[in-house]
Amino acid sequence: MNRPNTPVRRRGAVRLLLASATTLALVTGCGAQDDGGSGGGSKDSAPGSAKGFPVSLTNAWGTTKVGEKPVRVATVSDGDTSIALALGLVPVITPDVEDGDRTAEYKQRALDDLGVGKLKTYDDTDGTDYEAIAAEDPDLILGMNTWEMDADYAKLTPIAPVVTFKDKKHADTLTWQDRLTTAAKALGLEDRAAKVIAANSKAVRDAATANPILKGKTYTYTVVHPEQVTFMSYGDQDPGVFEDLGLRKTANAKDYSATKNGVSLENLDQLEADVLLVTYPFGDEGLLSSSELEGNKLFRSLNAVQKGHFAVIPAENTLSSSIAYPDALSASWVVEELTPILAKAARGK
Repeated sequence: MNRPNTPVRRRGAVRLLLASATTLALVTGCGAQDDGGSGGGSKDSAPGSAKGFPVSLTNAWGTTKVGEKPVRVATVSDGDTSIALALGLVPVITPDVEDGDRTAEYKQRALDDLGVGKLKTYDDTDGTDYEAIAAEDPDLILGMNTWEMDADYAKLTPIAPVVTFKDKKHADTLTWQDRLTTAAKALGLEDRAAKVIAANSKAVRDAATANPILKGKTYTYTVVHPEQVTFMSYGDQDPGVFEDLGLRKTANAKDYSATKNGVSLENLDQLEADVLLVTYPFGDEGLLSSSELEGNKLFRSLNAVQKGHFAVIPAENTLSSSIAYPDALSASWVVEELTPILAKAARGK
């Protein structure tokens, strides 16, 4: 995939707390591991039973065979760490996605509920640290949320079974629910995954019911990257929360894809929708500043802009990156934060 044309990776930004206490209880209240307050459970401390093993899962690079219920789980992305935490597991090691910044509050709360103050991490500045992962002797490596598996798979499999997606395009298009479910099957925690999904689904349904104005409205979600203005709500993009809340993609969405998603300044009319959303996650490093894009004559001529059906998704609180990378820990918080923005834009001036 062409990474510069994808949303900013969840790195270095601080998220706010997860708004749904019910969901958080289901996500993190399934039993903590006694690991002495640092990442990683012992071989005999994982929650759940060993029923259903061995497990065999086909992926884009081969077949993953898990002989016994895993306990010591390593992750290769923040999304995979969220999967583990949502399932009640503390990874033995994870990439250092915060890079020294404060851990997102809802993620920290999940850690606190599991009795862990801080995760054990490796520096992933230059990619996956295979030696650091191997040193932790994991039973299983989660790689459901990564773009690097082409390079990683052959180097990770000698360490432990690797759970990843069936098709390489799923790196961009697989829903968080499917990622969670696949991982849960390999971990023997399918019932727990179902509870997490059900809790998040209820949060979305409740928000949709409370905001009927969203039903049937078209939307365009646009990210201003350093190289281009990106049409992020392209045809096969995971719709995430937008369509669960009742919105639908515009007709123009079919003309864009993960590898063809740039919108030139001469074609800004392609962004037209009942609800137009823009985010600037790169700030001053983006192709255009907010004032430059929103002052553009063609952009200002859009019906969505003229009639107040336009909104900026904040990046500083990591809402934009959480939308781009929905997972079991952030999903309900995204609904809580995003729904008022969408409803206001749908109403217009």
